[in-house]
Amino acid sequence: MANQGETHDVLIAGGGNAALCAAITAAERGARVLIAEAAPKGFRAGNSRHTRNLRTAHEAPTRLLSGRYPVAEYLDDLMRVTAGKTDERLARITIEESAGLAEWMHARGVRFQPAISGTLSLERTNPFFRGGGKAMMNAYYLTAARLGVEVIYDAEVIGLEIDKGVFSAAQVRHRGFERRIAARAFIAASGGFQANFDWLEEAWGPAARNFLIRGTPYAKGTVLRLLLDAGFASVAEADQCHAIAIDARGPRFDGGIATRIDSVPFSIMVNREAQRFYDEGEDFWPKRYAIWGRLIAKQPDQIAWSIIDAKAEELFLPPLYPPIRAQSIAGLAEALGLDPAALGATVDAYNAACDAEGPFDPGVLDGRRTHGLTPPKTNWARPIDQPPYIGFPLRPGITFTYLGVKVDESAAAQMADGGRAENIYAAGEIMAGNVLGQGYLGGLGLTIGSVFGRRAGEAAARHARH
Repeated sequence: MANQGETHDVLIAGGGNAALCAAITAAERGARVLIAEAAPKGFRAGNSRHTRNLRTAHEAPTRLLSGRYPVAEYLDDLMRVTAGKTDERLARITIEESAGLAEWMHARGVRFQPAISGTLSLERTNPFFRGGGKAMMNAYYLTAARLGVEVIYDAEVIGLEIDKGVFSAAQVRHRGFERRIAARAFIAASGGFQANFDWLEEAWGPAARNFLIRGTPYAKGTVLRLLLDAGFASVAEADQCHAIAIDARGPRFDGGIATRIDSVPFSIMVNREAQRFYDEGEDFWPKRYAIWGRLIAKQPDQIAWSIIDAKAEELFLPPLYPPIRAQSIAGLAEALGLDPAALGATVDAYNAACDAEGPFDPGVLDGRRTHGLTPPKTNWARPIDQPPYIGFPLRPGITFTYLGVKVDESAAAQMADGGRAENIYAAGEIMAGNVLGQGYLGGLGLTIGSVFGRRAGEAAARHARH
């Protein structure tokens, strides 16, 4: 247990992937590290415990990945999903250093599965953790403990002592009591503000009250607000976030990966008026799944439904909650609370527009499209005509927000006046907006946290030594 008045080399706010990568790296360089995790021990690790994989570049097949995923292709994918809203310099660092992450993680106790296959289309790009994110984080905590890293739980950073860009101490509310913790360097790795509904409403308006939060309820954005109020530069917009379509029946917080619904590419998506509103087959799911939360957020009452038939049910991972079934489209509409005539007309128009040419292949962009339909469906378009008919209710599921702190190559936080903080660094979701101005690629969030967590840990340890 850290003693009141004791000065540590490095204080880290947060207890997820970025924080542990920073802590391990700093400790390996001889720094005395203290982690202040806002959650209790049983809920430590933030959103990282819900992860499954990370996205890595590689030039040849490996035990974990098939084919090759070169840096240039990875960068092209990122540019496409962000529409160029990225700091290309930091994006290149992330992508180039991703190639060595799996080996680094394995050396610190993380274990991986062999290359996967299937309609997730990630066997070439994303190695998966054996046991998922919780196993990964447990391995990191064990490694950190062996290195002498101290952790205090139920410890939220609620104040920062910063003078002209120099950090000296933090005020921490620890199990109901406030204490001052001094350190030679500070790393903000405490996530975004997605669990702060008042802040979400500032960005989204009243619609935010209908959002579900996929991950930790402890990501209130407290440290982010402290840094912005202290004059640090921000990146990305407050309404930009990783937001996917999740089961509307899921919990308000912490549903994790289990509440995700992967039926969208093989379905039609309809809103409260039973109208389609976007191309469900635009691209492979890992490159498009993170746009659907924002799309649904713009629909009436922030809800939508994914409609499939019996042919599509085996094409995606089984959902946590049971599908809603009916033997007719009218019966399904009634079960979903939609207008039967409106849904029937939408399905009929879609079926009539489907391209009957060419094989249906969920593993490739098969080009089976609709004709004369707005919006079109450009791949995997097949008539919905085989009962039972199936529906899933979906709401926006917010994973993390992109508004964050601007950093440089060393993860040093930047001041709004153009200055560089002397001993304040940021890693993970709190700075991911430097790379992700909008959009998402599956597994990229963990990659950003890993790369910049290590960079922040190295820079903070170097500063503490000198």
